[in-house]
Parts: sequence; structure tokens; C-alpha cells
Amino acid sequence: MISQASCQSKDNTTNQQRALKAQQTITPTLVAPIDGLDRAYFASGCFWCVEAVYESLKGVKESISGYSGGHTQNPTYASSNTGKTGHAEAVEVIYNAQEISFSDLVDVYFGSQNTTQVNGQGPDRGSQYRSIIFYQNTAQKALIVQKKEALAKTSNANIAAEIYPFQKFWKGEEYHQNYERLHPNNSYIRNVSIPRLRKFQQKFPHLLKSNH
Repeated sequence: MISQASCQSKDNTTNQQRALKAQQTITPTLVAPIDGLDRAYFASGCFWCVEAVYESLKGVKESISGYSGGHTQNPTYASSNTGKTGHAEAVEVIYNAQEISFSDLVDVYFGSQNTTQVNGQGPDRGSQYRSIIFYQNTAQKALIVQKKEALAKTSNANIAAEIYPFQKFWKGEEYHQNYERLHPNNSYIRNVSIPRLRKFQQKFPHLLKSNH
């Protein structure tokens, strides 16, 4: 089911605009801390790449690959790749806010992707790979908007990331979890994921775990 060369599939943008319009009227869901750990949710292309980026950060206990941002229940890898569910590949970041802030996580988000690429990252293209930052309250939304606007101004470019009120995260299939770490010789991992991870790490050395 998984290509040896890529996390990518066809470019499918069906229902994206409908999903975006519907999202703007929804009240965000606040996820309460569990055992002192908060949750944050991001979509930025292939979740194999994004999971690895966030798991390299100090204060992050775990990053989980899954799906969010759509209008269907129980999305899967196969269904999200049709472009008809509205979901994007996303990650749930479980972190200690005493060690790393939500603001830091947003900075890492923007600093670990091509911020101007619409409906994808690198070779992965389609609405299921679009960039989304999910907020759980008005303070998070204001922070995200401020950072996005500042980035647009300094780069003099349109920033592709959409901003959605968080509703629900659907954990992805087990074979997707920790994919980059468990499959270092996969050609996609070698040629796309690892270069993306290393490029990010060079920009944020102060936020990395000691073993990175």
C-alpha cells in the first residue's frame, strides 16, 4: 500500500474550498491537557516528514500521524487521498508547555516548510497535503494570524497556510507512525524527509533535543 518511493498520490483538490468555508464558522474544540501535556495540531505535507520534525524538539513527548480538517468521519489514508474527504495529513503534537511554547511550535511550523506552496509540500501535491494550522482558542488564533501576517510582510509573498478551528484529530494507520525513524532506507525518506528534517534542524538548533 505504501510506495517505496513516495508518500505522494494524485493531485486532488475536490471539496477544499467547501471545507475551508465551512471551517470558518465552527467553534474550535479545546483539548484539555493530559498528565500535564498539551496537544497541538498541524498539517504541512506528508505526515511522515512533519512527525519527524516535531519529535526532534525538546519538550515534545510524541508526534502522531493522522488526519484532520475535513468533513467525513473516520478518514483513512486511502479515503483522504481521493481529495473527497476534505482531510489533510496532519500531526498531533504532544508537548510540555513548560519546556516549549505553542508560539515556538508555530515558528517551527513555518520554518520547516515551503510557506508559499499551495496544496502540497515538495513532490506531494493535492488538497490532502495542504498546509493548515489548527487553533483551539482565540489566543492561539490571534498568535497564528499575527505570525502569518508578519511572515507575509517580511517575505513579500502570499503564505499558503490555512487557519482552521480545531475539531477532531483522527489517528492514522499504525504503519504510518514513526515511519521516518523505522524506514531510514526508504527512497522517499532518504530523498525528501531527511533533507527536509536536516534543513529545519539547521535553522532551530536551540529547540532540538540533546540527541539531535
